[in-house]
Amino acid sequence: MIQEYLSATPVASVIFLFTIVTSLYAFNDPSLYGKFMLHPYTVSRNSKLYTFVTSGLIHADWMHLFFNMFTFHAFAFALEERIGHWQFGLLYIVGLILSDVPSVIKHKDNYGYNSLGASGAISAVLFSYILFNPMSLIGIFPLPFRIYAIVFGFLYLVYCWYMSKNSRDNINHDAHLFGALTGLIVTIILVPGIIQNFLTLLTGKG
Repeated sequence: MIQEYLSATPVASVIFLFTIVTSLYAFNDPSLYGKFMLHPYTVSRNSKLYTFVTSGLIHADWMHLFFNMFTFHAFAFALEERIGHWQFGLLYIVGLILSDVPSVIKHKDNYGYNSLGASGAISAVLFSYILFNPMSLIGIFPLPFRIYAIVFGFLYLVYCWYMSKNSRDNINHDAHLFGALTGLIVTIILVPGIIQNFLTLLTGKG
């Protein structure tokens, strides 16, 4: 099974396994958080820029890791087969970096703010997938029914925008929002004709 994944979707497989291993290591070695977490105050002063990437390799706890990897598994492997190997890798890395840029700008003077997790990049993967499959059905816990991917995407963007403006929790909603937008933009750039294909699938006029 693992060999099949590595053969068909090597980039997603490596990201999936490496993120799990690195996160588990961090659970047992808290010092890794200080090295890998994104600290906007520090990054905005041109230090530890590598944390744009490394912050996506660690997670706050088991639930954070499980939810992100469950979502990744649901969409990333199918997307790599559709979009291509290097294209998927580029989408993921760009999504990881650009999703955190607004957080760095927003919190550049807040020394106590940190961010971690792969949510921004996974949002990019999810929205790239939606461009390819707008009418596929997506299940959302705890809803007992599935909804169309395009409907989920719209609701997700509205929710992230609202929460980024009004939330007082510890979730980086900005990363979710800008990761999603990055996924759309990068896919449009990498895949000629994707918009026409999206509209055709959306309207059923093919």
